Amino acid sequence: MDIARCLATIDLLCARDFPEAPGRTDFGTAGPGYHIAELATSGDFHEDDGTEREETEAQYEADRDGLAERLTERWGAADPVSLYSVFERSMLGEEIAEPWASLSGHVPDVHLWKAPDTGRWIALGVSQWDRELPFQLLAVVTDVAPE
Repeated sequence: MDIARCLATIDLLCARDFPEAPGRTDFGTAGPGYHIAELATSGDFHEDDGTEREETEAQYEADRDGLAERLTERWGAADPVSLYSVFERSMLGEEIAEPWASLSGHVPDVHLWKAPDTGRWIALGVSQWDRELPFQLLAVVTDVAPE
């Protein structure tokens, strides 16, 4: 992972306008009030006995934590936020705002900051949709407060 590239992407998304409609972008996905950047994506684990998956998960969490250290230098300590209750509430039919509704289905927790200069929320998380699928290091920039 290239920390300088990841920081530049986060800076760009903090300054970029949000699109009017959800869709794919040059960094990942975006919609009204949010950008989700796919900073890194692993290979899949279809042929894995579990060892490679565990090592990759540990590496992606270490990469997230390393990037979080740099963001902590800018904005202070992150708030650790579990998205489990968001996921549970959405499964019970509660209307949850994006990007939190989608994220909660594949990102168990995030490190969260609020940038004082823009008022936007910045979150880092590790995504995995299913045991055989790749991990992704995600950065979220949003003006939607976490639920």
